[in-house]
Amino acid sequence: MDQLKMSVRCGKNGAVPGARSGTSSSGAAGDGHSVRSVSSEDVSYAPRGQCCAEATNPTYKRGRRLQLMQMLVLPFIPILALIVQTSMTLRDILVYRQEAMDVEAQVTIATDLGKVVTRLQLERSEVAFFIFTNGSTLRSNLTDIFVVTDQALCNMTTWPKVIIPGVDGETVYSLDKASFQVRLEEFREKINPEESSITEVLHWYTSVNAAMLDHLTNQIKETDNSGVWSVSRYLIAFKNLLRSIENMGIAMVYGINFFARGSLKGNNYISYVRHEALGNDLLNSSFNYVPKLKKSYRQLTRDMKDYGYVKMRKDEILQNHSQEPSVNEAIRYFDNMASYVDELRKLQRELRVSIRDYVNSSLLDASHKEAYGIAILVLVLVVSPIIIILVRNAVATIQMYSANLAQKAKELKKEKRKSDTLLFQMLPPSVAQQLKHTQQVPAEFYAAVTVYFSDIVGFTEIAAVSTPLEVVTFLNSIYKLFDARIECYDVYKVETIGDSYMVASGLPVTNGDKHVTEIATMALDLLAACTVFRLPHRPDEQLEIRSGMHTGPVVAGIVGSKMPRYCLFGDTVNTASRMESTGEALRIHISLEVKRALDVVGGFRTEHRGLVDVKGKGLMETYWLTCKDGGIARAAELDTPSFFDDVQPVFIRRLRDDYYM
Repeated sequence: MDQLKMSVRCGKNGAVPGARSGTSSSGAAGDGHSVRSVSSEDVSYAPRGQCCAEATNPTYKRGRRLQLMQMLVLPFIPILALIVQTSMTLRDILVYRQEAMDVEAQVTIATDLGKVVTRLQLERSEVAFFIFTNGSTLRSNLTDIFVVTDQALCNMTTWPKVIIPGVDGETVYSLDKASFQVRLEEFREKINPEESSITEVLHWYTSVNAAMLDHLTNQIKETDNSGVWSVSRYLIAFKNLLRSIENMGIAMVYGINFFARGSLKGNNYISYVRHEALGNDLLNSSFNYVPKLKKSYRQLTRDMKDYGYVKMRKDEILQNHSQEPSVNEAIRYFDNMASYVDELRKLQRELRVSIRDYVNSSLLDASHKEAYGIAILVLVLVVSPIIIILVRNAVATIQMYSANLAQKAKELKKEKRKSDTLLFQMLPPSVAQQLKHTQQVPAEFYAAVTVYFSDIVGFTEIAAVSTPLEVVTFLNSIYKLFDARIECYDVYKVETIGDSYMVASGLPVTNGDKHVTEIATMALDLLAACTVFRLPHRPDEQLEIRSGMHTGPVVAGIVGSKMPRYCLFGDTVNTASRMESTGEALRIHISLEVKRALDVVGGFRTEHRGLVDVKGKGLMETYWLTCKDGGIARAAELDTPSFFDDVQPVFIRRLRDDYYM
């Protein structure tokens, strides 16, 4: 930071701004500006808002919370979808189970209703036989038939709203079961072979059965709307079979009339044909809905010994030829038709059992599905928090690892910056970057470079009378002073060997014609700095240096792989060294080439020295660099004694501290 302040102050007084020892511009050569090199510390995030950075950077607490929320939402979405899907499936299962239970109730009602209809059909046949045969009781007892019908009525759990005709022919709406039983008893008491007509009997029983079958049809429609089609198919077949038996029972009544009276007249014959045809059609319709009934029907027709007689009698009634009335033929016909209808009722009972089994199977399947659905939902609800907790722990672990990694990366960056700073002090930044990237740096030729050498006058005598530690402290203090001063100029410190100090300008990044002025100004500044410097262990003695500089072409490159050094080669280096060795204390010895270059630029004063015999070069015309017009910009810190207080190297201070501990 002190060096940077000094660089800025020097820039205000005409020195090259931003120039440093061992620094160079990565831009085009020859632009004359020295730019600070880019290190790893410069690679950072782009500028952005503080809130946005904290929200997206996991190294911040707010960023970790946001990242944790995102990671928790990620598994929560499929878990929530699975919960919703399972809940909907469970809801569908419950709806299906409720529908199956509703169907079971409807099947129970339909079964009970079918039993009542069956008993009324049988009662109608017996009453019709009783009337047609003028009160014959040869086949059965009506009282026993009535008792069975009443028992079926008592077993009904619900009673449909039916329209039932009264005894006198009036119409009664929506009778309850008790009222219906009263009406039925009133009708039975009026039955008399002499006073009752077959039309009245048929009208009463047919109206009641029709009302109950209509209610059964409505029940089956409600079942069909529930979506349980298989049950509806069985119920429709059951309903059609009931209606088939109903129509066959009505036709049987007209058949009894045919054999008991000798013929059927007018509307009676038409009614027989219509009900016989409807009975056969409804029977075939039942077979279409439940195909296995057709097989059972064929089997029962084969097993029924009087089935041929029944068909023959049906054909005889359809022909309707007049014949002698015969009670015996009526009884035989009635018995055969009753047996045939009883066989059909076996199909009805078989169908009823199938319906019951199917409904029970559906209820069992619905119960299993419900249990599975509840088990899956419970499992999902139990596993979901576990998954979320595991994800949270995993994210917390990752965040902890990331925080530690970020801290290590920060420390690594800090250490890298330190190592880069040290490396850039040892090698030019551009050369160091190239050496790191390519592992090799080719030598380069520079056409115009100014090289500066200086050494300490009487250094051998000073070293002889000083301890090694005092020599190290002395050299560290003087080189610290020189290093601080050359930071203000576009120069590169090549090396120090003992008391020899070598600086060059114009490489590794060329700076046009400024190299000679940069070195000249620096040389005057270093000479002026010596006037305020005192030896740390001999404060009464003033430091004296001898300086020399020369301008010319050089070749520069990296030498060695262990502790590589950036070295300069060429006659220019030798000549600059001879200028220093042949110079005088507290004076700057320059060659004719430097004198001409300074004259071109202007602003510097020189003094002719004359011909000097230079080893290896012969006689050379040389000059003294005396001063610069306007003076040298200097930092005030150099003129204060406190600037040289801490002149010991770090490792010496540590050794001293360890010694006194």
